[in-house]
Amino acid sequence: MAWNEPGNKGNDPWGGKKNQGPPDLDDVLKNIFKRFGNGKGNMGGTPQFNNQFIGLILGAVVAIWFISGFYTVKEAERGVVLRFGKYVDEVDPGLHWKPTFIDNVIPIDINNTRTQPASGSMLTQDENVVRVEMEVQYRVTNPYHYLFSVTDANSSLREAVDSALRYVIGHNIMDDILTTGREKIRQDTRDELQRIVEPYQLGLTIVDVNFLPARPPEEVKDAFDDAISAQEDEERYIREAEAYAREKEPIARGLAKRMEQDAIAYSQRVELEAEGKVARFLKLLPEYRAAPNVTRDRLYIEAMAAVFLHTTKVLVDTKGSGNMLYLPLDKIISKSNQVKSNQAITNEQKMNNTITETVPSNPASFGRSLRGDQVRQGRN
Repeated sequence: MAWNEPGNKGNDPWGGKKNQGPPDLDDVLKNIFKRFGNGKGNMGGTPQFNNQFIGLILGAVVAIWFISGFYTVKEAERGVVLRFGKYVDEVDPGLHWKPTFIDNVIPIDINNTRTQPASGSMLTQDENVVRVEMEVQYRVTNPYHYLFSVTDANSSLREAVDSALRYVIGHNIMDDILTTGREKIRQDTRDELQRIVEPYQLGLTIVDVNFLPARPPEEVKDAFDDAISAQEDEERYIREAEAYAREKEPIARGLAKRMEQDAIAYSQRVELEAEGKVARFLKLLPEYRAAPNVTRDRLYIEAMAAVFLHTTKVLVDTKGSGNMLYLPLDKIISKSNQVKSNQAITNEQKMNNTITETVPSNPASFGRSLRGDQVRQGRN
């Protein structure tokens, strides 16, 4: 017969009595109180606790409270300590302890650079509308001022950026904003922003201001693109012209300097030649006064020697048969100069000496004597 069939008066397989329900909650609590109490208790009253149980509970609570007070501040942060909501101190990175429920620590990142964007459609000085975007990079340098100088430092900085940007855009024309004046606008916006936030002591330091490319309204964007392209071409042509000028200017200066030096050298040479002629004339004048004929003949011979030195020479015998005899003295002298230049110079000096000795006394015999000397020179 099964244990749960009618008529079975035995116990169930789990050792329980027949038709027994779940244990009474009061019995369970009574057993627990008896275990931690003094061993006595009454069914209808509150259990009595001893001092050992109370001390154990208090010790556990104190241990949990003490352990929960440890906290860590990261390397890039500074901790702002508040005691019952009032500022007390700042703590450096590392492991620290605070009394829980008494002190509160707010970590503030002071090393990383934060970004505050700003954008909008703004009115320029020449009454045009332009779409402007800007990013402000900043760091927290004073955690106390960052938390307590204003209600929300980030919101205050955002409003200050928008105000500074609108002020600068409103004092510049659209062409400068879109093209050449962007760097000036960026610097002016940074200065204006610094001026605005300084009295509020936000605990922030402006690192940089990035002025993103501005855009005209979509309705006139194509026309502005053409204008910008034309301005860029103009600047490129100006740069190319300046480069060409820088290339040609030194050459022109060098040429002018060389011409100036040549002119100075020519002037000095002419002056020196004139002075030499004057000095020669002054020395020749006493000799001419002493012997006019001799001096005149010597001057004639020197002049003829200078003429014959640079001209083609033709010798004619007027006392012969009347036929003109041509002697190519220039070719003979040129060939002699190519073979031995020093010998040619010596022969030329001899020829000049011969001319000087023969011409004044007998002009008729001068030609024959010169012809005979040069014929002998050609044979040699």
